[in-house]
Amino acid sequence: MNTMSTTYRYMQFVPYADIQNWSVHFLMGNDFGYSDKYPLIRVGSFLNRSMSVVNIEDGIEYKQVTVRTNNGGVCLRGIKKGKDIGTKKQMVVRKGQYIVSKIDARNGAFGIIPDELDGAIVTNDFPVFDVDNTIINTHFLLLVTTTKQFIAFAQSCSSGTTNRRRIDIDKFLEQKIPIPSLEEQERLVNAYNVIISKSERIIQEAEQLDESILFFIISTLGLAKRDKGQQPSLMGFIHFKDTLTRWDTYAIKEPYKSKWPIQKMGSLITSISTGATPPTSHKEYFDGDIAFFTPADVSGEMFLKESERHLSQKSIDDGKARTYSKGTILFVGIGSTVGKVGIVDLPLVSSNQQITGFAVNQDYVIPEYVYCFLHYNKDVSTAEQAKTTLPIVNQAKIAKIPIPVPPKEVQEEIITYTKEKREQISNLRAEAQRLKQQALQDFEKELFK
Repeated sequence: MNTMSTTYRYMQFVPYADIQNWSVHFLMGNDFGYSDKYPLIRVGSFLNRSMSVVNIEDGIEYKQVTVRTNNGGVCLRGIKKGKDIGTKKQMVVRKGQYIVSKIDARNGAFGIIPDELDGAIVTNDFPVFDVDNTIINTHFLLLVTTTKQFIAFAQSCSSGTTNRRRIDIDKFLEQKIPIPSLEEQERLVNAYNVIISKSERIIQEAEQLDESILFFIISTLGLAKRDKGQQPSLMGFIHFKDTLTRWDTYAIKEPYKSKWPIQKMGSLITSISTGATPPTSHKEYFDGDIAFFTPADVSGEMFLKESERHLSQKSIDDGKARTYSKGTILFVGIGSTVGKVGIVDLPLVSSNQQITGFAVNQDYVIPEYVYCFLHYNKDVSTAEQAKTTLPIVNQAKIAKIPIPVPPKEVQEEIITYTKEKREQISNLRAEAQRLKQQALQDFEKELFK
């Protein structure tokens, strides 16, 4: 037996000249499995750190930038006056620059500054680079750095606490990636974009179908805006943001008219209670069979079938949690997803304190109809839209929500139409996601073994 050759099977030699970092984790995770077709070039050879610093002035408004994960793009985080911005020295970004989120690089948060964010500002947590386009196409660079192999590398050289792990920019710049000719880069980017464009057209089709549901509800209920001092006019959209400044103004008179009687939700509710979270220090309250919903579980789907967390019967018996039965409507009353609703589709569930559950009198309204009306007649789904801290929508405010109550056969028409269209929407979105995955896989096949 050759002891030396056996030993070598468990060893890896790294030439001293190739060592860019002494971290074993970095060195061992540095083999991406790139194809031999193209030369490998160091990232830092075509990226130059932009250091255009601006002193934030109190009276000036500034656009702020954020980078979405998983190649989700660079977008406007918000607009603030200088007096409301804590960090007074920030970097100015320019269209076409390449940007990295130090914290979320491990989740694929790389991007390109779009035209509309030219002149916006970022902190040092978002390094910005000028790209040498004589070597690399910026969009090709973005695709390479958002492949699963490169993201694994970004994870390997990120350090810090669990939710604040930052990528080491020096290691990022030392990494090598395959660089085809500029013509080949453009071909690969175009092939990727052709498939992505098809995916985006399918998403638009899904959005139009979703919009058609809203139009159907409006026309079926004969909804019209109630304008003070003016005759009501039929609207293309009935968004609560058009008539209400905050959710807690449900106390006012109905903001719209309908050809059917309008009632306050409270007159239709047979039971209502707000959830509670058992103390996490009591392990015996968890890991049971009762599905436990949080706002993240109320995703916009009509029926809520399962959740990731579960409670035990003991949490109920000890009065530490509240339960809801099948058919109960769960309403998110606090947080960035305030107003989202879903219907319980299990025999028994529970929820945390951000969710209120209520059952309705089914002699008058069908739960699915109430869901359709609440889901499609609001636009308060994100904190950004409100621009202020969202209020709490408690039981009293839910009871004051005005809702048209047509005959049950009309409610059934709305439910049937909504379900049919949403099934089509679900299929379209699944196809769009499949195409996105195909586009990236096709790109990866060109670069990796």
